[in-house]
Amino acid sequence: MRKNLLQGTILLSVACLLLTQCTKTGSNPNALFQLRSPEDTGIEFVNTVAESDSFNIFTYEYIYNGGGVGVADFNNDGLQDVFFSGNQVPNRLYLNQGGFKFKDITENANVNGKKGRWNQGVAVVDINNDGWMDVYVCATANPDPEMRKNMLLVNQGASKNGEPTFKEMAADYKIDYSGHSVMAAFFDYDRDGDLDLYVLVNEKINNMPTNYRPKITDGSSPNNDKLYRNEGNGTFTDVTLEAGILWEGFGLGLAISDVNKDGWPDIYVSNDYLSNDILYINQQNGKFTNATADYIGHSSQFSMGNDAADINNDGLPEIITLDMLPETSDRKKTTIGNKSYQNYLNNEKFKYEYQYVRNMLQLNNGADKHIKFSEVGELSGVYQTEWSWSPLFADFDNDGNKDLIITNGFPKDITDKDFANYRADVGNIASNRSLIDSIPIVRIPNYAFKNNGDLTFSDVSKTWGLDKPSFSNGAAFADLDNDGDLDYIVNSINDKALLYENTLYAGKEKKSKMNFLRVKLKGTEKNPAGIGAKVTLHYGGGKLQYSEESVYRGFLSSVEETLHFGLDSTASVDSVVVEWPDGGTQRVRDVKTNQVITIAYAPDKKEGVKTAAPAMAETLFQKSGKKLNILFKHPEEDFIDFNLQRTIPHKFSQAGPGLSVGDVNGDGREDFIIGGSTHQNAQVYLQKPDGTFSPTMKNEKDERKPEEDEGLLLFDADNDHDLDLYIVSGSWEGEADATAYQDRLYLNNGKGGFTQSKDALPETKASGSCVRAADFDGDGDLDLFVGGRVVPSQYPTPPQSYLLRNDKGKFTDVTKEVSETLQLAGMITDALWTDYDKDGKEDLLVVGEFMAPTFFKNDGKKLAKVEASGVEQHKGWWNSIAAADFDNDGDTDYVLGNLGNNNAFDVTAETPLKLFAKDFDGNGSVDPVLACYMRVSMGSEEKKLYPVHFWDELNSQSPKFRNKYSRYKQYSKATADQVLTADDLKDAMILDANDMASSYIENKGNGTFSAHALPTIVQVAPVNGIVADDVNGDGNVDVVMVGNDYGNEVFIGRYDAFTGLVLLGDGKGGFRALPSAQSGFYTPHDTKALVKLYGAKNNEIFLASQNRDSLAVFTQKRVVPMRVISVEPADRWAELTLEDGRKQRVEFYYGAGYLSQSSRKLSVSPKVKEVMIYDASGKSRKVSLAAI
Repeated sequence: MRKNLLQGTILLSVACLLLTQCTKTGSNPNALFQLRSPEDTGIEFVNTVAESDSFNIFTYEYIYNGGGVGVADFNNDGLQDVFFSGNQVPNRLYLNQGGFKFKDITENANVNGKKGRWNQGVAVVDINNDGWMDVYVCATANPDPEMRKNMLLVNQGASKNGEPTFKEMAADYKIDYSGHSVMAAFFDYDRDGDLDLYVLVNEKINNMPTNYRPKITDGSSPNNDKLYRNEGNGTFTDVTLEAGILWEGFGLGLAISDVNKDGWPDIYVSNDYLSNDILYINQQNGKFTNATADYIGHSSQFSMGNDAADINNDGLPEIITLDMLPETSDRKKTTIGNKSYQNYLNNEKFKYEYQYVRNMLQLNNGADKHIKFSEVGELSGVYQTEWSWSPLFADFDNDGNKDLIITNGFPKDITDKDFANYRADVGNIASNRSLIDSIPIVRIPNYAFKNNGDLTFSDVSKTWGLDKPSFSNGAAFADLDNDGDLDYIVNSINDKALLYENTLYAGKEKKSKMNFLRVKLKGTEKNPAGIGAKVTLHYGGGKLQYSEESVYRGFLSSVEETLHFGLDSTASVDSVVVEWPDGGTQRVRDVKTNQVITIAYAPDKKEGVKTAAPAMAETLFQKSGKKLNILFKHPEEDFIDFNLQRTIPHKFSQAGPGLSVGDVNGDGREDFIIGGSTHQNAQVYLQKPDGTFSPTMKNEKDERKPEEDEGLLLFDADNDHDLDLYIVSGSWEGEADATAYQDRLYLNNGKGGFTQSKDALPETKASGSCVRAADFDGDGDLDLFVGGRVVPSQYPTPPQSYLLRNDKGKFTDVTKEVSETLQLAGMITDALWTDYDKDGKEDLLVVGEFMAPTFFKNDGKKLAKVEASGVEQHKGWWNSIAAADFDNDGDTDYVLGNLGNNNAFDVTAETPLKLFAKDFDGNGSVDPVLACYMRVSMGSEEKKLYPVHFWDELNSQSPKFRNKYSRYKQYSKATADQVLTADDLKDAMILDANDMASSYIENKGNGTFSAHALPTIVQVAPVNGIVADDVNGDGNVDVVMVGNDYGNEVFIGRYDAFTGLVLLGDGKGGFRALPSAQSGFYTPHDTKALVKLYGAKNNEIFLASQNRDSLAVFTQKRVVPMRVISVEPADRWAELTLEDGRKQRVEFYYGAGYLSQSSRKLSVSPKVKEVMIYDASGKSRKVSLAAI
């Protein structure tokens, strides 16, 4: 079949291959892409941009934004031709002659307007539905509006020599817009059958584009995009305002995609400068709504090109936007401006969404279910690619996963910090020419990323042959030689256009076994290319691939219209399903690979087959806040921790609120308590007989309360058979050892009334995190461990942690005598009393920041640190612990929440994150310096340890660093050991983290453990609250988890990718992720604690606290009935016998999970045949399941 595709080109291709390699300019003859020489191909287009004293980077910032590429078969000969737009040079059109030979037909084709037009975006379309492809060319820059009128080049058909000519007819169609157009896209937004037009606008307006001000949202801005409705009579009407296209923006990228899979095309606009990206959701009534805040947690700050495609083969489109973040320390620290918390404050004041300087990859979690996207660019490894322009997703190696190629480069880098200082010094006396000549040049290679199939990408720029330094802008892909792989074309500034041949199938020695399928759509009369259609391939026992027909991709460019699918070794596809723009669907079955298949419009039915991955008919969890009358919203004043220590990696003042569960008023029903922030009291919610809840006091400000509540614990402190309340005081908002950090114990009067005991606690003035209870000394009452979190203003000095022995209701600090090592164990975030070795004594597991999971073995008298646990080298930023017998082998395993891998530290065992801390300048304050591994240069794969901080940031922490360097360039090249000398590091604290993955810790049964990273989707953000529970009733323990951290430092910004996750356990230590769209468990905000409690009818309720947001409340509709067993205060663990004979161990905790204490009740599935419960003394009782 592939032989048929080659047709007459094969002989020429083989001849070229055999003759010589001189036609290919790549340095690696085995690379996937070979750069073809212009002399051989005939494509000699150069987008020359020449500066002058009156027209340059200072007078026109967009001078180097470049031109686009348009690919289509303009003469209908079966070969894809190439159109280039020129800025100061004419557009050029090249006809494909076969065998990578092209003919320049520009002079006769009539593809240029008046001399002096600055052309940019290229949108290919058959505007008049005559079967000949036309071109819409955007114009900008020229101050004369007449010279900015967009052109519509209507194809007049081919002459006898096979060469097409064009006629400019934009005015006839009433789309000769004369603003500052960047790009355009044709699509059927109103589903009336014809193609409408969206024009992306970017006009340099007079005010500073980076200064905060109120947004213009009424369509009056000069930077408002345009929407034209096709009237079906050869003309278009401007419907911008009536359609709701009202939001301003410095537009650079445009993608059309049905992001929420409702059958109607949506619009994503990436905007430069301060203006936010815009996600316009089609309302199906001719109008659009800006839904960016609903779906996008944060976006690129200087958004450039974008693309939309399904990168993980789940049937939902992802979105990528590009920015300017370099990969190397050298470039990062000479170009990035100083970060400021003021931006956060201004975002809230002026209602801007959050933006950060880096590429963003938005993972579609189920926009069809109104679930927000997760931004995973750092996890995926595609977030830092320099000054970038065009991203294109396509399967370039035909392995079944869409890869990514990015263009970049900029001739004059005005963001260089040293140049900015130089310009400020001499700008008044130096000429523009001398200043221009002083600007650094950014000529760097493009990036290629291979999709690994697990949300991550590998940088293959060099091995794929895309390592030629250039100033690359618009780009397109197409199968130029009809051999079944995608070739790549780039429009470059001041250099000849780049044409890369994909050699996947070139030559016997490279003959690939990868298969493909290419789908060409033949749509309706008014939309012959089927623009907006969706194609889904089903194959391989449940696999699918999904693509939408939109050729307007990347930056300023149009790709080929044939949809391309790589299929690895798959020989045939079970079915190809087309969902046409009008909602009609049709299916083609049993399709052989390695061919181009044409599917003509002949729908089986309207509004039929859906292409989205199927969701569960009824989700496991349902939102129930209103139903249960739980309407709490967490109030907290914003405190800027960074003002006290500039270089801390995140805030400590917005860690809560915590949650605690228990029957506080003795009525037999479980209640809960929410911790209060500074000047806010903890809130008690009592459960009423009907299962609803009622707060016992108003959630009002109380200036008399200086403490910030962290961990909460309900337990019987004084053995009077009711639940007392311990509250850990924490945060960062006062001086170390201040009274505001003293923990508090409130005694219960038996009816839910609490009174603070002034003398029950010793002095505990460390800023703490968690509190956990167990009878660690075996005397019959509950003792306490209290974890210290941080020493305010002295990060990362380890705070005091406490072991408090219960002496008849009064607590004594016995830390030093029982476990001296535990006193300053580290910056602890969570702890758990657990009998990991099943010897009948409660051992202790603690986790924290820059710590490994640390076990302390209880020998009855002392707690001794276990030095060889098997996980002692897994140092991370651990947040939380959940415990259960996940592999059903009779001992307790653990799931630990960590920072995750969606961050800029790129942590591995070989490249850890390091922290150096000391009072380096002798001024009495600790100066923390973070360092991570970065590439030495673009030309080297070697990585060295460099400070994470920008020079200005480090200077603001200590004048020592300000005096050491005189230029940003000097600091940018300094490694950590050059910034901090051996003398500096004498007596310094040195910490490291080498494992940031949230993990399953398997108990090996011999006193040692093994760490296993949880599925990739878990690693998108910090994991906080965790509950272990059999949510689907199959007898295996599952995990429910929440996460995020909005208090991260402001350059990388908020960790907000987590939406809540359910992990279904397989009973063998393995887990399958059930995302929010399928589970119904959706917690998209800054989620902290997670607890489970039981309602009036023993129905399970899950509560998740969200910092400065509403308490998330869920109930479960059980798939199978569960038996709920109440346990006694002294009960410690249970042994469950499963129907297959395996034993499952369950421990009962007083507190587990980040700032969390869940119910101690036990729920068991029908898979459990016997339950034996053991108390602290070792006594057991068998539970009659039949009686429940």
